[in-house]
Amino acid sequence: MKITKETVHNKQGYRLHILPTTKYKTVSIVAKFKAPLKREGITERALLPHVLHKATNKLPNVRKLQSALEDLYGTGFSSDGSKKGENHVISFRMEVVNESYLNESEPILEKALNIFHDVLFDPKVVDGGFDETIVNREKQTLEQKITSIKDDKMSYANLRLIDHMCEGEPYSLHVHGYLDDLQKITAKSLYEYYQSMIKNDELDVYVIGEVNDTEMDALADQTFARGDSDNRSGHQDSKSITPTEAKEIVEREEVKQGKLHIGYRTHTNFGDDDYFALQIFNGLFGGFPSSKLFMNVREKHSLAYYAASRFESHKGLLLVFSGVDPKDYDQAKSIILEQMEAMKQGDFTPEQVEDGKEQVVNQLQETMDNANGLIEVLYHQMLSGTEIPAHELMENIRKVTKEDVVKVAEKIELDTIYFLTSQEGGEA
Repeated sequence: MKITKETVHNKQGYRLHILPTTKYKTVSIVAKFKAPLKREGITERALLPHVLHKATNKLPNVRKLQSALEDLYGTGFSSDGSKKGENHVISFRMEVVNESYLNESEPILEKALNIFHDVLFDPKVVDGGFDETIVNREKQTLEQKITSIKDDKMSYANLRLIDHMCEGEPYSLHVHGYLDDLQKITAKSLYEYYQSMIKNDELDVYVIGEVNDTEMDALADQTFARGDSDNRSGHQDSKSITPTEAKEIVEREEVKQGKLHIGYRTHTNFGDDDYFALQIFNGLFGGFPSSKLFMNVREKHSLAYYAASRFESHKGLLLVFSGVDPKDYDQAKSIILEQMEAMKQGDFTPEQVEDGKEQVVNQLQETMDNANGLIEVLYHQMLSGTEIPAHELMENIRKVTKEDVVKVAEKIELDTIYFLTSQEGGEA
């Protein structure tokens, strides 16, 4: 992984991370605004990125903004919101053509960054608020997104699992917000929240591509500097919860296929010494096509339409997803729980561990071959207070032993079993 070491500059109201590299034909710029997860403001945060990149004072409608980006050799721009542990992050991403590939000497990057600045800091404002037409249209889109989650039963079951499992914890908050709160948002109230976010959120800016560090430093200041911010929004650490007793919950909806989702507490987060062992554990347990869940629940017993697991690296959760026939609920649940016990007992071979390590390394390399993937890895590191060069990440994965995987498995505790079904039966 030949990428020049990341340089980090603490600037006026933001942190600048620059990775000069000739690996990519484009320059990627990502701005990440972070604040602690709170019910108050979560719906505004879900709505804001979509309102912001629809119009600026200089480019007052979607058509003009898109046209300006297209004129810069199809510069790409996108935004979204996500949960990272107990924090909420709004990301704005821009991808600009590398000027060295062009025959002209037009300052494409500088012009693109001027648009980036205006999207963030000079959005279209009408009578002390955002453009009401834009806000109402984006509210409608967000409302459809929130209501459509219930139609995707796998996503809905996962949402309900987290609702029950993390009740009372910030992580239980819905990343797309809440319909009740959405109805109350106006163009002016959203603009007020935006002003607070711009002033108080912690801002990190990542630049990856063929750039000159000194020139990029100056351009970034023109684009992202915030004079009235100390760039300290506060960081909400995820508390390690120890379940007193596992919960078993059955809910009924009109579903063709039962959704059996199970939540565990891993007590291992990104940045912990045993995080690398957890990556291998998850692969062997439910992350790979050859995993225990897939082979035993789906292939051997034909009990599930799908069976897999993933983990949340900043919250210490391991989540199991499976789609089962309601009549097979008890048997499928037993076999899933048995696979966890088998992992704790070391019921897997050193050869499977070696194969798992290579698969994890390949996945990581694939992620880091993409500029946005690399930025996500670096941002994860910054959030957890660790800084590990790419080659060391690979080395740490390759050092994992079978004993390490068993040790990390032994820490994992069952928290919640959730079953979404349309039939009677499968009672807790």
